[in-house]
Amino acid sequence: MKTSPNTFPDPRRYGFPEWVQIGKYYFNASDIVSFGDELTVENVLEAYAKGIFPWHITGLPLPWFCPEYRAVLDFEDLHVPKSLEKANRNSGFTCTFDKAFREVITACAKVPRADGAGTWITPGFIETYTKVHELGHAHSVEVWDGDELAGGLYGIDAGGVFCGESMFYRRSNASKIALLRLIDHLAERGSDWIDIQVMTPHFETLGAREIPRDVFLDRLELTRKRGLTLFGESVDS
Repeated sequence: MKTSPNTFPDPRRYGFPEWVQIGKYYFNASDIVSFGDELTVENVLEAYAKGIFPWHITGLPLPWFCPEYRAVLDFEDLHVPKSLEKANRNSGFTCTFDKAFREVITACAKVPRADGAGTWITPGFIETYTKVHELGHAHSVEVWDGDELAGGLYGIDAGGVFCGESMFYRRSNASKIALLRLIDHLAERGSDWIDIQVMTPHFETLGAREIPRDVFLDRLELTRKRGLTLFGESVDS
């Protein structure tokens, strides 16, 4: 994962001011390392390598986050409810990797946010992340019901650490089945955890937990040093 190391500070050494003034207003910036840096392929690659991710908020210059507490899912802690196990066995769905990245991210952009604030996956995000995908650093899992896309997810490979971005479903359990297939795939390649950025009730049910920023950054660095290759040959099923 080639990066340009100059745009963002090292979050370990950054001061994280509690408040930042933008225009006439002050905004809580305790989880943010930067406002307004451009959403380019180079910046995305650098950011994820440093444990930083962008998140569009309407009315603000683009914030780049490295939260004080980071949600992660360790595969050894994964709890799959019996109902989901049954659905995974009997769904009849087909799963693929990287067959329809743009379609997946576009579908994710249409998922309503819990706070009602609209999507954070803007057209600019779709274009930039699709370019990152074309370079081999962003990946999608597709779940198909026949020829119809039933659900899926996408994320960034931050040099051997999968950073989950968003999920969607059009059929019951389709996004959850995409996640289980992803975890199987990553585990086969030596991975034992994923970054899910922000905790949700669904991931908490599956066994995810929050860890302090410094612990996450240490873990990210150590895992990147392992040199894992998470994606490559076809693994459709």
